[in-house]
Amino acid sequence: MGPLLLLTSTLLSSYFHAGRTVNAQQLFTIRDITLSIEPSTDVTRNTNVTLRCKAVVSSSGQEALSREYTIYKESNTVYTKTSSTSEDLLYPLPEARVSNTGKYKCKINIEEKHMTSEAKKLTVTGLSKPVLHLNKDVVNEGEEITATCMAHGETGSIFFYFYEDSKEVQEKQVKSNQAEAKLRITSVGIHKIHCAYTVLITPDSFKSEESSAVIVSVKELPITPVLEISPRSKIYEGDQLDFLCTVRTVLQHSEGKLYLSQGNQLLSSGDTKVNHSMVALAKDPGEFECRFEMGDVTKFVLKTVSVTELFSVPTFTMSPAEVFQKEDMTLTCKSESFASERLRREELTYTLDPPENLLTPKGPGVFHGKALQYDFNFTCVARARGIVKHSETLTVRPKVSVSIPKISMVGRAVLGQPLKILCQSDSGSLPINYTLLREYDELSTTIVKQPFQQAFFTVTITKPDEITKYMCEAKNNHKEAPLSKRLNATVIVPLTNPIMTVIPNLPEITEGDHLYLICGVAGTPPITFKWYRVGYEQPLYTTTSNKNNTDYQVPKVSKQDSGTYYCEAFNHANNVVVSDRVNIQVRVNRAAVSVWSERPPEAANDEESSMVSKEPDVEYTEVVHPRPVDPARVPLRKGTDTVYSELQNSPYGAADHHDYGSVEYAELNSEHPETNHYRPEVNGHQELPAPVD
Repeated sequence: MGPLLLLTSTLLSSYFHAGRTVNAQQLFTIRDITLSIEPSTDVTRNTNVTLRCKAVVSSSGQEALSREYTIYKESNTVYTKTSSTSEDLLYPLPEARVSNTGKYKCKINIEEKHMTSEAKKLTVTGLSKPVLHLNKDVVNEGEEITATCMAHGETGSIFFYFYEDSKEVQEKQVKSNQAEAKLRITSVGIHKIHCAYTVLITPDSFKSEESSAVIVSVKELPITPVLEISPRSKIYEGDQLDFLCTVRTVLQHSEGKLYLSQGNQLLSSGDTKVNHSMVALAKDPGEFECRFEMGDVTKFVLKTVSVTELFSVPTFTMSPAEVFQKEDMTLTCKSESFASERLRREELTYTLDPPENLLTPKGPGVFHGKALQYDFNFTCVARARGIVKHSETLTVRPKVSVSIPKISMVGRAVLGQPLKILCQSDSGSLPINYTLLREYDELSTTIVKQPFQQAFFTVTITKPDEITKYMCEAKNNHKEAPLSKRLNATVIVPLTNPIMTVIPNLPEITEGDHLYLICGVAGTPPITFKWYRVGYEQPLYTTTSNKNNTDYQVPKVSKQDSGTYYCEAFNHANNVVVSDRVNIQVRVNRAAVSVWSERPPEAANDEESSMVSKEPDVEYTEVVHPRPVDPARVPLRKGTDTVYSELQNSPYGAADHHDYGSVEYAELNSEHPETNHYRPEVNGHQELPAPVD
């Protein structure tokens, strides 16, 4: 085999395995396939329709290709044919019916190669008129007839409908073109029967016209139920009623059942007659029925019985309409009307239900006693000649007297600012009237109507002792209105008159002195004090005191402590007051420089040289003591209008006792007693003197 022949054989083999050839000698391709509907896609019933499937196939040889055609309707195979010719495939639909309506496709398959046409929809219109046949046209009431409905020439899934006097009475689904129904007409007279059908073609349906009506005559059976009631007139409650339910008929075989009913209640039943007795009651429905049933035939008769009341349903009332716990109350039960021609009023008796109550009868239908401490249900029962009637339930809900109210304030009481006062009782039936009083003078009233509602009042206190003049009153009945205690609370006086006092006196502050910065205000403690030094953002010291004044101390003041100081204070009134600013200049202690007759050496520092150079050229020949301070001047006013008369002992470790009128130094070399440099705790200074105007 030459190279060229080998290559050709290989290529042909490749085409075959790829589905592109039928054999090694012939190649083909399916170029197109179409489906057409003749004579049209929209036709009327009985038209001969043809589906034409045309395929265009190109091949390399003369040998006929085996073709397999398949016709689909709505994805369901309806026809298959294999052909060896190139002629079109024809699929006939002779005398097309509505059931032939649908979407059709054509598919061609050659070996393992196939192609499907686009879908075409065929629509067939027109249904045959249904024909109805009955096996009888004259029947007795309740007798069964057979109705047959036919749809000539129709195919597919068909629903048949049967009508009696235009009302649909039955439906049947079949796979044929006719259906049968069993009908039973129970009402007497002339009736019209007709039918119709629907061809179901998913998802659509096509309904036919109605058949011609067939007349059926229904004859009444000679059956009559009879109901007799005794007595026939003027029936009163308590009278005995006698009933007799029977049936009259001329039929030889009239087996059935009798039923005697009153409203929805079946009283009795029987085969040929029914007897029943009962006591007449006005409250019951007065309509009675005697019914006869035989198969599907039903006959009945209705009679209404009018019963006169012997006495009316009692009414039940309470006096007074509202009653408080343990208060007197009267319950009255009475029938407003009664049949005087049959009953004397004295024959009517009244009792309470439940009988185990604490009320005492005070006359016919009148009961007296004390209201309980909880809700209670009563029912009145009236009786006469065996007739018993109950009143509607009366629920007695005793009200609770309001308890002594409690008066309190909401938040803090601040002098000159609005104060909210709450008046509240622990118990008491709503509504409750709360009234705020000032020394027994009524100011305003609030009515509490809902649970969890509260009575608030707003006042303004102008004097601290004024708050004790307020009281409140609570009232929810006509008898008593309890009064609360007086309002007892602390009135916060806003701070005023801030003063900062300096000890020792200005400008007599010298290095080594124990410095006191005393801040005092007028107002209500507790008070928070803060000391500031100008030029510093944070306070030097903060403390809270239960007194109107306290201090900040510097146990050994130095030149570096010179500066401007002030204090501020605030209390629960949330007002901040600031004192005047005090300028403190700390002098150098001369005794600390030298106590002997000598001058500072030349090598002394600039500060010492500066201080010495300002003094006269004097030689000291004695010990220099700090100048005693006059006790009557400790401390003097320092830029303020307040003078403190005394400064009592400080508990701090600077010294056991600070007497600013008798301080002396113990040694000649000007060494001071040792002191501890720390700031006092809150309220650390005991018994600071109060400001004096």
